[in-house]
Amino acid sequence: MRKSRAAMWVAIMLVCSIALGGCGTDGQGAKIQLGEVTRSVFYAPQYVALEKGFFKENGLDVELRTTSGGDKTMTALLSGGIDVALVGAETSIYVYQQGSEDPVLNFAGLTQTDGTFLVSRQQIKNFHWDSLKQSVFLGQRKGGMPQMAGEFALKKHGINPHQDLKLIQNVDFANITAAFISGTGDYVQLFEPQASIIEKEGKGHVIASFGTESGKLPYTAYMSKKSYIDGHKEQVQKFTDAIFKAQQWVNEHSPEEVAQVVSPYFKDTDQAILASAIKRYKEQGTYALTPGIDEASWNNLLDVMAAAGELKERIPVSKLVEPSFAQQAAEAGK
Repeated sequence: MRKSRAAMWVAIMLVCSIALGGCGTDGQGAKIQLGEVTRSVFYAPQYVALEKGFFKENGLDVELRTTSGGDKTMTALLSGGIDVALVGAETSIYVYQQGSEDPVLNFAGLTQTDGTFLVSRQQIKNFHWDSLKQSVFLGQRKGGMPQMAGEFALKKHGINPHQDLKLIQNVDFANITAAFISGTGDYVQLFEPQASIIEKEGKGHVIASFGTESGKLPYTAYMSKKSYIDGHKEQVQKFTDAIFKAQQWVNEHSPEEVAQVVSPYFKDTDQAILASAIKRYKEQGTYALTPGIDEASWNNLLDVMAAAGELKERIPVSKLVEPSFAQQAAEAGK
């Protein structure tokens, strides 16, 4: 990991250590403050759990807010601004690498592949990955899961993203789609529904899936501080049960039905686009069917981070994944 990223996480730890005294862990109350790293159809099962009342059925009042970025999400979690974070599992590793006395534990997985797609400005027949060499590639933030998984996939095809591409990484996540539409880059790495929107508008073409190429990963997971989990086990279990029920619901219903349920969270997006995006994710197995995070996918995450130069040491799954809640949810749901 480069010094700049290490310094950033040290700063986050210092800020949060100051605020730690204000974090209650008495296990009382049914309200959970949930922060999502971004608003995305990638997280469809979460919105299903909210809209279908699965949290409320379990006696939980879940208040959702978008915390906009992995660093901000983790700062909010560690400082007590939120109770539970939906963010890339790599963030829990970054905190662990800084020697936290109150580690962040992943207790439920939501997505199990990368959610980005390779979008080309020009339509390409018989696409080969070598076509990317010497092109201008509009990528994602260094150290985040989209960029790391993207680089991992590119390297599998013999492409060194920092040598074989003109890689652009100085565009904010929220502005990447607009930058591509305005003419920046020959290729771009995009989540849904942005990829489908660009296709519909004739501004680009989806030609490959980074999710398929990078394999199974605990890509986005629900996590909290160990102290919070220890003090709120009943609430965490009920939360995980609701997520499992939503995962099963998404698996058993059509993309169109899922799109209709989650549409209140995407008021500016056409339902046909939502359905197209959800269909892509379902077909490639992006939505996890259970909240369990297994050792194989965790080890793949470590491989992805190591290849990106962001891993100090290989951390066993037992250190940062608390499996009991997912196991109980799956067992009760049989």
